[in-house]
Parts: sequence; structure tokens; C-alpha cells
Amino acid sequence: MDFEIKHSDLKRESFRAYRFNIFDDGHLVARYWHDHRGDDHGIEFLNGTIEEWPVGRMVEFITGGGPQPLGLSDRAVVYLNKKLGR
Repeated sequence: MDFEIKHSDLKRESFRAYRFNIFDDGHLVARYWHDHRGDDHGIEFLNGTIEEWPVGRMVEFITGGGPQPLGLSDRAVVYLNKKLGR
């Protein structure tokens, strides 16, 4: 299974959460967010399950950003596989 994270198409206002979509083999499986400072973060799975603070801090979930392509950390992939029953 190959996970991919992409910025959400929703318009972001100043000081609002950054939103991302997480795909598994091209299929949307979850929506992830973090606040504008990266202090708070959470994930919502398509089945309605919502969790705050998956795998520690935001920087331990998302890799890249800025000039680097977005990705998911190894810990995030393990977490997603567990939550999706794999």
C-alpha cells in the first residue's frame, strides 16, 4: 500500500488550520490537519473516527514541506496501517 499526502483544496484563511488529504493507492482514506504553528494536529478517517495527536508531534507525522515534497513519516505509515486494519 502506498500512502500519499496532499494539501486540501479548501481555501485557508490566516491563522487557520492547514488541511491535507491522505490517499492509499489513490483512494482518499483520511483528512489530516495541523494548526498554523504545528502545535496541535489531528486526523479524521472516512469512517468518522477522529483522533488528536497521532504519533506525537506534527513534525513526526508529516515530512517535507516548503520546497520539499510532502510525505508521511515511517511512524505515520505504521499508524495508518494499524488504524486501517492492516
